[in-house]
Amino acid sequence: MNETQKTTAAFGVIALLLLIIGFAQSWNVALGILNLCLISAVMALGVNMQWGYAGLLNVGVMGFAALGGLAAVLVSQAPVAEAWRGNAGGLLLAAMCFAATVFAGIFTYRRVPVGRTRTLALAAVIIAGLFVTRFFLDPTIASIESVNPAKTGFLGGMGLPIIFSWLIGGFVAAGIAWCIGKVALGLRADYLAIATLGISEIIIAVLKNEDWLSRGVKNVTGLSRPVPYELDLQSSAWFVDLMRWWHADALAALADGARSEALKQFAIDGSSIFVKLCYTGLFASVLAIILWLSVRALNSPWGRMMRAIRDNEIAAGAMGKNVTRRHLEIFVLGSAVIGVAGAMLTTLDGQFTPTSYQPLRFTFLIWVMVIVGGSGNNAGSVLGGFLIWLVWIQAEPVGVWLMEFSTGWLAEDNALRLHLIDNAQHMRLLFMGLVLLLVLRFSPGGILPEVVRKRS
Repeated sequence: MNETQKTTAAFGVIALLLLIIGFAQSWNVALGILNLCLISAVMALGVNMQWGYAGLLNVGVMGFAALGGLAAVLVSQAPVAEAWRGNAGGLLLAAMCFAATVFAGIFTYRRVPVGRTRTLALAAVIIAGLFVTRFFLDPTIASIESVNPAKTGFLGGMGLPIIFSWLIGGFVAAGIAWCIGKVALGLRADYLAIATLGISEIIIAVLKNEDWLSRGVKNVTGLSRPVPYELDLQSSAWFVDLMRWWHADALAALADGARSEALKQFAIDGSSIFVKLCYTGLFASVLAIILWLSVRALNSPWGRMMRAIRDNEIAAGAMGKNVTRRHLEIFVLGSAVIGVAGAMLTTLDGQFTPTSYQPLRFTFLIWVMVIVGGSGNNAGSVLGGFLIWLVWIQAEPVGVWLMEFSTGWLAEDNALRLHLIDNAQHMRLLFMGLVLLLVLRFSPGGILPEVVRKRS
């Protein structure tokens, strides 16, 4: 079986599994899983750029996803006029003091000779700058957070369509990644992993505690949508007519009194499916664009250079390649893609919940997607995103069925049977480990391993 046939067969199996879920459970469930699979695939592509292209071990995936989610809030929420009134000056002064501190620190680092004097001078500049910045910022934050904290208590956003946040989320994540990369990319691989995990925790801690920016643990709900609302569809004549046409046979078999109630229910069910299909179209378009760009980049001279650096940094450096700069490029690009996925996820949820970003748990999932799908293979990362999320979501209902089936010979009120059924959700950990073990045993390069084409 060649590469194209293997890829087609693998994605055919995923499509078959989604169809089975649709027929066996519901199409609402199947489409909901499909949308999350598409977002997971985008996130896996970002990690694959960093690890598969350049061998960079980024364990701070959730931090960059959270930045994308924050972008959705800052772009789509309407500005809180009362919070801005009287506080804009304080924010501006604090920002100017912070910027002056950064520039003073850079100036001191570059101009003062290396030694104890530079260390003390740099420390003095940073400490003094932070004190001055906090002097203006703290009372301003207190004033902002006191503005109707039950509903707002933050600055709000720009009031733009939320779909713009997907692009802004990528830029925000890329900017933070550049700052991190300038400091951390000189570290050894294991230290880089620890550093990115720590930075991810810091980002999420800031989002949890800085209420003036993102409402913290009070969450931001009711974010705008790029697709219609179900209630609007149910009251739209064109959509009701569409449901009447789609279910014409079923409605014709009913009496006049039951027909209107059935049509109402069809409109309710159909509106949810229609909204999910709209999200599917948007997410699939983003995934297709990023995948196309990723494949083009990987097959370009730049992509071949990145793989050469990944395989042997010393040899690439000896040939005149700036390894650190190329690592910074790919780290920023991969983080930008993760930020886009984070903004998409917040858009789908309709709310921003900082506590839901769990770095160790979900970073592990994204890494499993890349490893199982095939590190260094863009199609493999997309496949891994679909497969692992399917396993993660469906492990619980499959686990419940498995426990009920295997304990069917026991009495209904048997303590062991009830305990196993109640804890069936933990089967997802067993299934995840089993999938990872089987793939690493029989296909160490992943289901769709990287294909290196030799040029003559």
